[in-house]
Amino acid sequence: TDLQHVRWCTISEQEQAKCNDMSAAFIDANIFPNVLCVSGGSAINCTHMIKNNLADAVTLDGGTIYQAGKEHNLKPVVGEVYDQEIGTSYYAVAVVRKKSFISINSLKGVRSCHTGINRTVGWNVPVGYLIDSGRMSVMGCNVPKAVSEYFSSSCVPGANNVNYPESLCQLCKGDASGQDKCERSSKEQYYDYSGAFRCLAEGAGDVAFVKHSTVSENTDGQTPSSWAQELHSRDFQLLCRDGSTAEVTDWRKCHLARVPAHAVVVRPDTDGSLILQMLKQGQVDYVFCHVGQRFQMFDSAAYNAKNLLFKDTTTELIQITNQNYQAWLGDEYMHAMQGLSCDPSRLPESLRWCVVLTEEIWKCSEMAVAFKKKNLKPEIQCVSARTTEQCMEMIQVESDAVSVDGVDIYKAGKMYGLVPAAGESYSADDNSNMYYAVALVKRNTSNAFTIDDLKGKKSCHTGYGRMAGWNIPIGVLIKRGFIRPMDCNIPQVVSDFFSASCVPAAKMDNYPSKLCELCIGDNTGNNKCDASTQERYYSYSGAFRCLVEDSGDVAFVKQSTVFENTDGNNADSWALHLQSSDFQLLCPNGARAEITQFAQCHLAQVPAQVVMVHPDTNIFAVYGLLDKAQDFFGNDSNGNGFKMFDSSDFLGTDLIFKDSTAKIVPVGEKTTYAGWLGSEYIDSLEGMQSPQCSGPHPCLLPFALLPLLTFPFVSRLLFPAMALRCQRK
Repeated sequence: TDLQHVRWCTISEQEQAKCNDMSAAFIDANIFPNVLCVSGGSAINCTHMIKNNLADAVTLDGGTIYQAGKEHNLKPVVGEVYDQEIGTSYYAVAVVRKKSFISINSLKGVRSCHTGINRTVGWNVPVGYLIDSGRMSVMGCNVPKAVSEYFSSSCVPGANNVNYPESLCQLCKGDASGQDKCERSSKEQYYDYSGAFRCLAEGAGDVAFVKHSTVSENTDGQTPSSWAQELHSRDFQLLCRDGSTAEVTDWRKCHLARVPAHAVVVRPDTDGSLILQMLKQGQVDYVFCHVGQRFQMFDSAAYNAKNLLFKDTTTELIQITNQNYQAWLGDEYMHAMQGLSCDPSRLPESLRWCVVLTEEIWKCSEMAVAFKKKNLKPEIQCVSARTTEQCMEMIQVESDAVSVDGVDIYKAGKMYGLVPAAGESYSADDNSNMYYAVALVKRNTSNAFTIDDLKGKKSCHTGYGRMAGWNIPIGVLIKRGFIRPMDCNIPQVVSDFFSASCVPAAKMDNYPSKLCELCIGDNTGNNKCDASTQERYYSYSGAFRCLVEDSGDVAFVKQSTVFENTDGNNADSWALHLQSSDFQLLCPNGARAEITQFAQCHLAQVPAQVVMVHPDTNIFAVYGLLDKAQDFFGNDSNGNGFKMFDSSDFLGTDLIFKDSTAKIVPVGEKTTYAGWLGSEYIDSLEGMQSPQCSGPHPCLLPFALLPLLTFPFVSRLLFPAMALRCQRK
């Protein structure tokens, strides 16, 4: 829309005064459109006024540009330029002393120095980055509390009222007489950029969050301050996002985020070029030719203040070509702001967790009580559905979270628009959110058969239709042509391939009895081939036991199974004396490998189970809750009663979380179902073009299309009609 005048929104009385002077000066110089100054009181208020057409323009910092863009669709049109070296931005960096052995991955527990509470490079960027990357977890969106628990102590000037944990002011120094400690002003000696760096230089803190130029401005004789006289820039280094360190001059490559310059924002339908022309004209008259002029655009000293309307360090204003807030802010900064977007006032009272099995409802309600006792937020409320898919439907409208794996992750993301919030990791020293499906055998020098010799062997499986125990190994055998599924009857061809098997849950009328032949049931011989712990060869450890007791020649399990049940890690009598070194893996290339080489020798990589939520649910709050919860309930001998990663008290396995989970991990960059599953896995699912059970080799078609991972069961899930037709034949 064309503007007859520009209503400029101001955020303080001093800014209103400077704005009125700018308006008068522009009229004197015949600069159009005219500027009218309207008082907004705060930057956030100004964004509301612009959205509601009560004002037209305001200059904002990066954080407020993020909010204004996200909530009101306002767009940046004119940007500030500072010194020529970096133009329209500066960089937020983390500085440590050399030889301190601190990296970005070992910040937990160190002492931290910040420029001030809620300031861009001293708080928003580093804290947002640590949350977004999953290094810091936030329970109940209480960011100051999370920071106080992450760092052992800090100086965060301004965090000195009752709403903040005490440790945030612990390292602050106050003025020369020790007064005004932790004030957000220059009375606090550790305030602002140089103060935060001084906090590090004097040894009060181990890391300082400052801007790229802070070290060079305060070392090597660049400042008259007495505390900085002996400091050399070469004694400090930067922490990079990839875990490495760099010289302090290398901030372009090694920083936490590029911080965008302040920019003028307007409504999406406002023509930004009019505002640019007006300001450019003013810049010519009142910046470049301001000798003797009473009004100065980029100077606020006349009003006893700093940075009114524009930052005082601005050298010129430029047009922003790509007028959307995401492009102006840039990825690094956007991610940091997402991490900070956790707002306690917008957090629901409870998180509604959807569960399916009766045993799962039982475990969920115990979990809700246990979490509440430890005052974990948000509280868990259990809701139940008949199927996992019904849970996904419910999350679209009335519930919040569900734990799913494999195909269900794909379905939840692709069909229901859900997103990952927290994942499982199956080894304690590794954040990898996946596991490996492996073929496990006994070490045998006299008869070291390979994957090519499996025909006629006896096989142990975790259960029918399960990932590592059935879908993947059978899929691989089909893909490699060892098994040829005729008439869509996969159970039949599997029983023809192996001489005998234990496949719990395969005890069905029309399934070959050989699939249950090796199963042993419970101590009395009942419940044989059941999909429950009553069958002693059920699930991962059960399939492994089937191999250990020589019932089978090969066990299809995951990589951690052997470690969990050997070398004294399982006290059950059958596992007591087992050595992990007595077992080996069968590799797809026909070799055998040591069990520690699973990353090179496996049948497939399987994405871990993940908690999926509605896209409006704050994923940092969900991870924050579970991360805090696992401090109390994650370890099986936690002494707090409830065990998150153990389902035996509820007579089930893998309820809510997989029992083999070592810890809950953040999703990090994998914020979509596709990111979590990875392209190989998705290709394998989407390769399942709807096959028809007709033609010379029914059901061969999908497997010909598949890469390494092949999931016969997917056709049942995705194409039930086809499966029905198959059964009728």
